[in-house]
Amino acid sequence: MLQAIRDDAKKIIDAIIADNMPQQSVVNALKLHNFGEKVYMVAIGKAAWVMAKTASDFLGGKLAKGLVITKYAHSQGNIPNTEIIEAGHPISDENTILGTQKAIEIAESLGEGDELLFLVSGGGSALFEKPLEGVTLNDIVNINNQLLSSGADIVEINMVRKRLSAVKAGRFAEIASPAHIFSVVLSDVLGDRLDSIASGPAAPDTATNEDVANIVDKYRLTLSGQMKQYLLKETPKQLTNVETVITGSVRTLCSSAFKAAQSLGYTPYFLTSTLNCEASEAGRVLANIATEIQNGTSSFSKPCAIIAGGETVVHLKGNGLGGRNQELALSAAKGISNCGATVLFSIGSDGTDGPTDAAGGIVDSNTLTTLKTKGLNIDKILDNNDAYNGLKAAGGLIITGPTGTNVNDAAILLCR
Repeated sequence: MLQAIRDDAKKIIDAIIADNMPQQSVVNALKLHNFGEKVYMVAIGKAAWVMAKTASDFLGGKLAKGLVITKYAHSQGNIPNTEIIEAGHPISDENTILGTQKAIEIAESLGEGDELLFLVSGGGSALFEKPLEGVTLNDIVNINNQLLSSGADIVEINMVRKRLSAVKAGRFAEIASPAHIFSVVLSDVLGDRLDSIASGPAAPDTATNEDVANIVDKYRLTLSGQMKQYLLKETPKQLTNVETVITGSVRTLCSSAFKAAQSLGYTPYFLTSTLNCEASEAGRVLANIATEIQNGTSSFSKPCAIIAGGETVVHLKGNGLGGRNQELALSAAKGISNCGATVLFSIGSDGTDGPTDAAGGIVDSNTLTTLKTKGLNIDKILDNNDAYNGLKAAGGLIITGPTGTNVNDAAILLCR
């Protein structure tokens, strides 16, 4: 029975990724705009290559010059008239600076009447970066590392790091002015906040200096006096040269999971698309729901699929290997150990979860026993934030490779 449910989980994973590839949604967005005879293009993020290839096919000979900045191993080949640069994620590197400078040069070359197609997807915050004058890449990496390990959510992280950037918080749009920017955005941020997706290079910044100061205090960030001054430097609050279309989000991911589970005979229940808490906490909550379903005290009827989308956070305590989806899944394993026909998985739609080759993790009611027979203590594994190796030992890693899309995460509980 468990293997059959795990097989269903694999079918759901395949379906939601296929259903959320950006090709058709990008085409639909491009049809909304009347392009001239010459179009320039910049694409940033983990889904940048797929979005750019789709746009290139759509524009044909109108594409005068293009640039793609994406994560290492995320390019799938050449695109006509387009330069492709792979760079570091989640930590920016020298290739990030190189690619961003090339994007700036394209933007600076544009004038009145010119058109820039700006394709944005998750991961753009790390992949699109040029520090403000006086700020170094090491300064940004240091603050980014502090934020990533603090448990700050993506909106809070972006509020801070975009203040140190010459291209984030609407500044890239200012560089391209007076040229018109048509921006197509694949959202990986809860609530689809344009000023937070990729840190809003072409969106007005809604965060105030007080907001940023509160985050610095909340997470006790260690900053030099000079860095504090940069963080309080005002950002663009109004842009007049940008038109934006959001073409995909975590809600579409959850909708796809709903349909896929239903087609397999499960009664789907949509829990939330704004899951935003500690990954381990989310895992425990879903395990509690599974317990109630299996002992008959829940209002959810078997066979069922409980669907939660969003983006959890991990507060780093150890030095292990993992990602938020892997930690969520492994954290649920203990709670579902007596739940019979129960499987839970959590997956990042982009195919990469944290600094690993896994997209996420899958566990069932036998996972805890499997770890115990191998002499492994699940609590110690979680305390060390080593979900990757724990799941690997239990046969629970989900490996998809880079998918070409990025619309956040989905955690799904299957009970029969």
